Amino acid sequence: MTRRGRTAGLILLAAFAGLVAARAQELEPRAYSASPVGANFVVAALTRSSGDVVTDPSLPFTNVEARVGAFAVGYGRTLDLFGRQALATVALPYAWGKVEGDVGTETRRVSRSGLADLKARFSVNLIGNPARSREEFAASHERRILFGASLALSAPTGQYDPTRLVNLGTNRWAFKPELGVSVPWGKFDLEAYGGVIFFTRNPAFYPGTVVRDQSPLGALQAHVAYTFRPNLWLAADATWYSGGATTLNGGLPTARQENTRVGGTLSVPVGRRQSVKLGYSNGVAVRFGQRFETIGVSWQYLWF
Repeated sequence: MTRRGRTAGLILLAAFAGLVAARAQELEPRAYSASPVGANFVVAALTRSSGDVVTDPSLPFTNVEARVGAFAVGYGRTLDLFGRQALATVALPYAWGKVEGDVGTETRRVSRSGLADLKARFSVNLIGNPARSREEFAASHERRILFGASLALSAPTGQYDPTRLVNLGTNRWAFKPELGVSVPWGKFDLEAYGGVIFFTRNPAFYPGTVVRDQSPLGALQAHVAYTFRPNLWLAADATWYSGGATTLNGGLPTARQENTRVGGTLSVPVGRRQSVKLGYSNGVAVRFGQRFETIGVSWQYLWF
């Protein structure tokens, strides 16, 4: 297979695996919000992503489109880490969908279903939110500026076959250190996050003998959330990321990605222990990557 053909195949892989990964972590308001320690929660989330893929103009692919659904189940717990509030979460998604595109005069279609890569995240609020019990948290009404740090990872648990060009898993690890700040302003919360995604090597890219490397991908997020009453809030979201050029067997890198997305999130309480979250996002400027829309709904159950 020629290098150009492998690179074109890489675009199809990115279309599918990238859409599988397009979940709440891209646009996640209130990721560093204050909570009491000892809280446990389970989450079930359903998302649907669809759209076209903006490829390098030098590649022979045109009209590339992907449609992916995903169902994820996750668990989280708040902790006391040296007197600061911390949060640990883990989620495993199951995905299904298809990608299609024109190669010359031919249209190619690929369908997949199965487990995607496991996601985990650990965060700690460094400033503004000490670890407090449920009773202490309920008694405190002061809202403070919060500054936190987190580390998210993606583990290669997803369905992967090196003899297939399109897979649900990526056959590599990814790590995202991030810093975030949240500033209260009346009933508003103004938030900004900045992080970098680092990728390990995939030593068995299609057809199994190709080594794929990817440079770091920088990401920025901004959110404005308005709280109507406890646990009922609405947020406007935006994210920008750039970088992530890839190389195959040490060859020339592909074009770097540069995407901007906007969206919104609504969280509605259902009783004392449950809530439902609705989210929508869409790409507004894409230099190289996916121009897609994502619609999602999630249910959360909380207990102490």
